Amino acid sequence: MVRKPTPEDKFSFGLWTVGWNAQDQFGSATRAWLDPVESVHKLAELGASYVTFHDDDVVPFGSSAAERDSILDRFKTALDETGIKVEMVTTNTFSHPIFKDGAFTSNDRRVRRYGLRKVLRNVDLAAELGADTFVMWGGREGAEYDSAKDLNAAHDRYAEGIDSVAAYIKDKGYGLRIAIEPKPNEPRGDILLPTVGHALAFIARLEHGDIVGLNPETGHEQMAGLNYTSGIAQALWADKLFHIDLNGQRSIKYDQDLVFGHGDLFSAFATVDLVENGFPSGGPKYDGPRHFDYKPSRTEDFTGVWDSAAANMATYILLKERAQAFRADPEVQEALEASGVFELAQPTLAEGETIQDLLNDPSAYEELDVDAVAERGFHFVRLNQLALEHALGAR
Repeated sequence: MVRKPTPEDKFSFGLWTVGWNAQDQFGSATRAWLDPVESVHKLAELGASYVTFHDDDVVPFGSSAAERDSILDRFKTALDETGIKVEMVTTNTFSHPIFKDGAFTSNDRRVRRYGLRKVLRNVDLAAELGADTFVMWGGREGAEYDSAKDLNAAHDRYAEGIDSVAAYIKDKGYGLRIAIEPKPNEPRGDILLPTVGHALAFIARLEHGDIVGLNPETGHEQMAGLNYTSGIAQALWADKLFHIDLNGQRSIKYDQDLVFGHGDLFSAFATVDLVENGFPSGGPKYDGPRHFDYKPSRTEDFTGVWDSAAANMATYILLKERAQAFRADPEVQEALEASGVFELAQPTLAEGETIQDLLNDPSAYEELDVDAVAERGFHFVRLNQLALEHALGAR
């Protein structure tokens, strides 16, 4: 029996996940859209602590000012009634045809100006609702044809857009941070800022990059054949892991948005181990919401929708318990030691040692018996087997 989620678990869901009507490009909807108010109440009942949303998830695109106010008042009432909080808000700059060539990087300047205004309006809403993070996924910021974009200008315009939003946040005194969400492709043939590494390099060039970080998603990194745990580890190391999106993905293909753990389960175990336990030798640690960005399968009715939401949390809890047992196992600690994992935290140059000191140390090079050192085995397979046995509950 899996324990019920608690507020300490910090579980969060996008309203676009459970609320999705299950329409894809090959078939019509298999469910009706869910009322966001109903989703808030049901997620609270299941044990979630937070919800997130795109602007259009709650207020339909094109709503009048009066309609928007009425819808938001009703939504806020649901939040008050359930105790659910909004921890992140984002903006839909990908669904309407106006964004078919992007928002911040569209070749049409009128679209870029409209996109920026739409984002700024929702920055105000995010601040009003007490959110901590404003995620920016550039799903349409890209191209299908290499000749379609002046890529130098596109990166200039992308930086201009994000810097403008960041400057607005600072000017308003909002306690928000921006989190870029990388993705390699889909819906565009190629998307700008496709991976964690690309986004980190981009952020380093921003004028207001101090409040801009990352929101890596499991499936997006794995779509590019990359290791999600390594990606969030680098973002942590760079002090730029502002938010995480968890789901399931089975290898390099379209974005599946499966339940967390229903794709690469062993990778999910490694992710939970890092998020919950941190690095083996200490260092920065993620303490934000555990946010699920998945899609209930088109095969499911509404009972299946809520079963899938519960499954995300249950899988995370199971993996969290397994990961905590893994780290607490004395045999695992011995295996980490034998594999040199803790030794890696020891600086290559001793405190106060200079490059010249290294050059003057014959034991580091001239006198080192390289063949003898090369005989060392690192016992990584044993360590990985211990991780597997813990992940499967065999220990």
